[in-house]
Amino acid sequence: MSDATPPVSSALDEEIARAELYGLLARLWYAAPDAALLDALQVAVTEAPASGAFLEEPWRALVGVSRGMDAAAAHAEYDALFGGMGKPEIYLFGSHYLSGFLNDKPLAQLRNDLDRLGLARDASVSESEDHVACLFEVMRYLIAGDDVEVANLTQQKVFFATHLQPWLPAMCDAVSTHPRAGFYAALAGLTRAFSEVETQGFDMSH
Repeated sequence: MSDATPPVSSALDEEIARAELYGLLARLWYAAPDAALLDALQVAVTEAPASGAFLEEPWRALVGVSRGMDAAAAHAEYDALFGGMGKPEIYLFGSHYLSGFLNDKPLAQLRNDLDRLGLARDASVSESEDHVACLFEVMRYLIAGDDVEVANLTQQKVFFATHLQPWLPAMCDAVSTHPRAGFYAALAGLTRAFSEVETQGFDMSH
């Protein structure tokens, strides 16, 4: 083959890009970006970090919004939407969307599945395992992890279809339509677009 870059490298690059995007989304949904992360976003290339022009527009929107923000504003927005005492404006937990209650049956099923995958909960994380950031971290591991028994396409597909796909669009809608969401409305747009790309990719991998 005369081509100096074998197709395997582009497939590998794509997997790395998927894992990195899951990692970035996990970080941004877990907590407001600090100054260093905002700085990195503000100078990010406006080409999407994962393959497919479908992500270009939402990625550009997120980079654009981050350029008009500082860390204090991002923190205030995160707290207004997802923080506060008692009931937050918007929940970031799968159980809320799947059953209407926190810590309900979907969380029990998730814990069983995480046990099966050998993924123990990190004691330093206060959020329950069905927090969207925790689920994105699991996806990142299932793509980039070393243990091929666990980190493989079949496990990714099943985990995504069971624990993210059924409720992620509803969460993204809640965030993107909230009047106080700016940065997080853009993040919800990118998250929704990425989840659609992932759904399509899994559908094609039969």
